[in-house]
Amino acid sequence: MSSIKLSAMRDRKPVKVNINGEDLCLTRIGNEVFAINDTCTHSEASLSEGDVTDFKIECWLHGAEFDLRTGEALTLPANIAVKTYPVSIVDDVVEVHFTDK
Repeated sequence: MSSIKLSAMRDRKPVKVNINGEDLCLTRIGNEVFAINDTCTHSEASLSEGDVTDFKIECWLHGAEFDLRTGEALTLPANIAVKTYPVSIVDDVVEVHFTDK
């Protein structure tokens, strides 16, 4: 995977990336970046195609909302959280960290 630069990301415009064989949705809010699994837990839709308001992303297909910070499903029809990944930014490069949990 090529590196993703913070400066190249647009605020509140999610992007889909594939890292270690997993599709992730990365979203920049200010100088922070949040990484969640790209697949909605309700409908198998790509969350990176959704809209971001505050710290929430809305699935474009059925309107389920997820908290970008925690992955929590905030509105129905989704009731299962999406997986989140820790992110750090080093010299303008966004780094997503995978854990065994």
